[in-house]
Amino acid sequence: MHLIQLPDFLQLTIFICFCAIIAIQLFYYLFFFNRLAQYRAPEKTESQEYPVSVIICARDEAENIARNLPGILVQQYRTTHEVIVVNDNSTDETKFLLDEFRKSFKNINPVALTQEAKMIPGKKFPLSMGIKSSKYEVVLLTDADCVPASENWIQKMQDAYHDDVQIVLGYGAYHKKPGLLNKLIRFETFHSALQYFSFALSGMPYMGVGRNLSYKKELFYNNKGFSAINHIPGGDDDLFINKVATKDNTAIAIDPEAHTLSEPKLSFGEWQKQKYRHYTTSKYYKPKHKFLLGLYSFSQILVYPLFVAALLFYNWWLALAVLLLRMIVQGAVWRNTMKKLNEADLWPYFILLDIWMLFYYLLFTPALFKKPAKNWN
Repeated sequence: MHLIQLPDFLQLTIFICFCAIIAIQLFYYLFFFNRLAQYRAPEKTESQEYPVSVIICARDEAENIARNLPGILVQQYRTTHEVIVVNDNSTDETKFLLDEFRKSFKNINPVALTQEAKMIPGKKFPLSMGIKSSKYEVVLLTDADCVPASENWIQKMQDAYHDDVQIVLGYGAYHKKPGLLNKLIRFETFHSALQYFSFALSGMPYMGVGRNLSYKKELFYNNKGFSAINHIPGGDDDLFINKVATKDNTAIAIDPEAHTLSEPKLSFGEWQKQKYRHYTTSKYYKPKHKFLLGLYSFSQILVYPLFVAALLFYNWWLALAVLLLRMIVQGAVWRNTMKKLNEADLWPYFILLDIWMLFYYLLFTPALFKKPAKNWN
């Protein structure tokens, strides 16, 4: 029985549209996201440790370097490794801090840039200089405002390399703090990771995050570095991976000890600026990735408006039953993946966070049509 009278064909059309949107959502959860929920890291028959070059780009990040660099320098990694900090035209105390660190840690290698790269906006030039200066084939990237979640970060990230793997995608989490904004930031980070990890496991890797990303120098040079995207301010992580990643050369590392942790933004406005900057690069993804991600976002936006319409104009208990089916599947997938990514405290709020996604997409969709900002830090 429906609550509001409409012509029969309109009632049925509304319900069919609602069922179609739920079917699309179930497809994503069962075909893509469930892969991450059920993921078990492959057992390695033989262990090999690679020399690793950790690369950090910093511009006026003295405070973050003082706070976070020690966590990288004290990593428990038996094999040779170095920590390269690219000081990109900093005007603060960064140089003096790095000089002090060098007195105690012999594996730190500062690279000082004193001139801006013309016609190459963003972070790509300093990162390219860091890769060029690195001694080892495996490079592990993070940011100055990130700290490894454990002393085994390097070990856990490099352990994902095997066979033909040239890229390892890691998880860049945020510190857990009280308040609604912290939960929203951490949930958005989880939700993004749910997508890029799941797509990678499905043989369609499309992005990584520069807070925790590793690849081999051979891959970087064989693809002429960032030359194809030098005109775009962002994209040193997601666009580069979108270009070079394949189903055979990409692996993921989701062990909690392989995570990095960053300080979340303290105001909604600052977080909005950060997300706008990130979303302006997604328009340059490969067409198949834009289609799949766009279809998922579109279906997510329509779930609750169509649910309300079906509730009012068709049959309330049928509409509720269809939504409940999605929520059961979604809840199970989110519970398992949140546990794997150490975000389990968010799960009790999953219904509210799911409703929030409608407003999130409406809020950040305009970023797709904005011109990227030129600054990278």
